[in-house]
Amino acid sequence: MAQTSALLKALKKELKANGLTYGDVAKHLDLAQASIKRLFSEENISLARLDQICQMMNLEISDLVKTMSERQGHLQQLSVEQEQEITKDINLLLITICVLNKWTMSEIMDHYQMLETECIQKLALLDKLKIIDLLPGNRIKLLVDSNFGWRENGPIQRFFQQTIGNEYFNSQFEHNDEILLVLNGMLSNQSNGEFQRKIKRLAREFELLNQEDTNLNLKDRHGVTAVLAIRGWRYGLFEHLRSQEK
Repeated sequence: MAQTSALLKALKKELKANGLTYGDVAKHLDLAQASIKRLFSEENISLARLDQICQMMNLEISDLVKTMSERQGHLQQLSVEQEQEITKDINLLLITICVLNKWTMSEIMDHYQMLETECIQKLALLDKLKIIDLLPGNRIKLLVDSNFGWRENGPIQRFFQQTIGNEYFNSQFEHNDEILLVLNGMLSNQSNGEFQRKIKRLAREFELLNQEDTNLNLKDRHGVTAVLAIRGWRYGLFEHLRSQEK
């Protein structure tokens, strides 16, 4: 029964990560939304229905079981205090990003000018923050979930917005490994919500690809940052031309 609960908990997290609701599941299974809520609350979902729900997210049941196993006992998000601690020290932030991408200590030392004693000190602090286990031989065991992410509008996200945004967009986006699309339109609230769900699904695909590629050699992986966003925004450039609204 405990395994069933853990599996359904993983399923609910996958639905949320893909921007799907009980209403979407009900529509897909041709059932009432109340029936879906009852199936989840009673933890009474057949394998056939579980398979149907997984198909909505292009997942196999085996993928869900793997995700459940990876998540058990792992952090999905840092606390505000943990993120604040990391943003105070740029070297600690660098090492945190490296270990989240499954770099070894030797790989960090090979790529960045950092004394071994300092690197060990930062890793020990991450161990203290319960982000990693620092094992004998300075081996690193991650304690975060495969679905790990920074807190929305948290210290890390704000740090990047305030300090790296201009540098990020200072590019012509003309190389093969980069692209910039700027879209303008007028959407209803319903369409806006649907587009946000699609963005969340795309983010999940990025996370899955990132996890798959951690098995490759470091020389075959390249650091990338994807920014996915949508907002209601009136360009200040045109504001002086706007009629007074009633």
